[in-house]
Amino acid sequence: QVQLVESGGGLVQAGGSLRLSCVASGRTFSNYAMGWFRQAPGKEREFVAAITWSGGWTYYADSVKGRFTISRNNAKRTVDLQMNSLKPEDTAVYYCTARRSVDITTQPNEYEYWGQGTQVTVSS
Repeated sequence: QVQLVESGGGLVQAGGSLRLSCVASGRTFSNYAMGWFRQAPGKEREFVAAITWSGGWTYYADSVKGRFTISRNNAKRTVDLQMNSLKPEDTAVYYCTARRSVDITTQPNEYEYWGQGTQVTVSS
């Protein structure tokens, strides 16, 4: 089992920045690919970013590419999402996810563990 706890959400004006953090406990963190998803009211959960177990490969949704950066620290068992140039359409609950695999994927049903989510609200 892996437990994930997100933090860092909040209210920010358009153009601002937030940094989300996810702390993992349980099994060996370095064996897991990690991802971030988000879900806005009335919309399906969508992929945001993912990172391989080594941190050597990352992948982003087109909507956040160039603005968001995912990173991980296996020693601290954390994965972060730095979000810059935020837009109102980035408003959503953001979820940290884990997948016991060397590969990353954009499909939510291929991630085994999920955090409880943290709200990000971007005002215009």
